[in-house]
Amino acid sequence: MLKAKLEEIKNKFSEIEQKLGDSSIVSNQDEYRKLSKEHSYLTPIVEKSNEYLKLLKDIDDLDGLKNSDDKEMREMAFLEYDEAVAKKEVFEKEIKLMLIPQDPHEDKNIIVEIRAGTGGEEAALFAGDLFRAYTRFAERNGWRYEIIDSNPTGLGGYKEVVFSVEGGKVWKYFKFERGIHRVQRVPETEASGRVHTSAITVAVLPEAEDVDIEIRPEDLRIDTYRASGAGGQHVNKTDSAIRITYLPTGLVVSCQDERSQIKNRAKAMKVLRAKLYEQKVLENEARMSNERKQQVGTGDRSEKIRTYNFPQNRITDHRIGFSVYNITEVMDGDLKELIEKLIFCENEEKLAKASI
Repeated sequence: MLKAKLEEIKNKFSEIEQKLGDSSIVSNQDEYRKLSKEHSYLTPIVEKSNEYLKLLKDIDDLDGLKNSDDKEMREMAFLEYDEAVAKKEVFEKEIKLMLIPQDPHEDKNIIVEIRAGTGGEEAALFAGDLFRAYTRFAERNGWRYEIIDSNPTGLGGYKEVVFSVEGGKVWKYFKFERGIHRVQRVPETEASGRVHTSAITVAVLPEAEDVDIEIRPEDLRIDTYRASGAGGQHVNKTDSAIRITYLPTGLVVSCQDERSQIKNRAKAMKVLRAKLYEQKVLENEARMSNERKQQVGTGDRSEKIRTYNFPQNRITDHRIGFSVYNITEVMDGDLKELIEKLIFCENEEKLAKASI
């Protein structure tokens, strides 16, 4: 079944290559872009398929050599046959993963919202800690981030902070952060040394372009106001902050991080598009069957996903029952082990459900 599927893909790949060399296709930029994107997606699959199909031929040849009259040849054939079969299993798993339909948001940049929940000032402090962990994680991967809106507290925390992250595969790694993050530690403001439990909420939105979501100007109410909080010298001096209300639903977004009203408006529109796109995606998913439910680790913001236990130096991800014991490193942006374990578990689930 897999071999037949790969032959079908190779034929399709050859057809695309022929079309990309056709002058009539080259002159049609929309069609050319579509085919180029499909060509890029299929190229690694075809390359891996060629290796796999060659390996299948080698296995057949070695199987025949196991009946050779030459004793030395037979021994060599048995040894290489077992190695080739083991390699075949690895290839099949890799190819099946490549054949699973790509996440539609895979190539999108993201907007992250962190909001303090239960726990008062301690929750706000942890929101600040997690924001720094995320931005350092972004720096480690060479991704660009930018604050869109924030509501800082006097002790260095955030009631809320909204920021964008741009770069290759940012959705793949950040999508697992959606949900409720619980922290257990002794607050800096606690004199008795008692451990407190608080929580923050994280939302991760795929950034939407104009082609993803249409917003009519008449559906918007745009208000300006003076920025507040620890935002720099321009705070409370100019009406640079922007609040946009999407009238059909009452959805409100705001931005006060920039000195420029125009820049704040552009950032607020970026958040609005992302939120409306998320609503559109969720509505579509709600209409689909159970087969299209979210995979492991990508649940909504109402799900308690992770606990950070500082006294025990332990972070536990409740979705997969996995713990790491390097809380200082994680809070410094070393999220790789934790997230790659989530990616591994998601891939295992996809493979188990795949009918390839």
